[in-house]
Amino acid sequence: MRTRDCGHIISGSSPAKGEAGKTGEWRTQRPVLNKDKCLAVKANKDICFQCWAFCPEGAIERKPGGPVDLEYCKGCGICAQVCPADAIQMESEYDSSEQNKNG
Repeated sequence: MRTRDCGHIISGSSPAKGEAGKTGEWRTQRPVLNKDKCLAVKANKDICFQCWAFCPEGAIERKPGGPVDLEYCKGCGICAQVCPADAIQMESEYDSSEQNKNG
């Protein structure tokens, strides 16, 4: 792999989905993306992707507004912490499941 600017050879890696297996039902919160704030969505380009790079489970797809695979997301909140645009908020799983039941 070479860098774009200087051509030096560097090592690189990409997150791999599901290193720790599927989440099951123990996650207590999940990430919710505000697409109006997301830098990649606003520019419609492959920019930023801090959430994708830092997700320890590789549960976020690398595309603008890339969905989070909730089967593998552990709800750790790292994506929300590293987002420079504050476009990701963690939402309680309990609140969202109660809202879905009550309509």
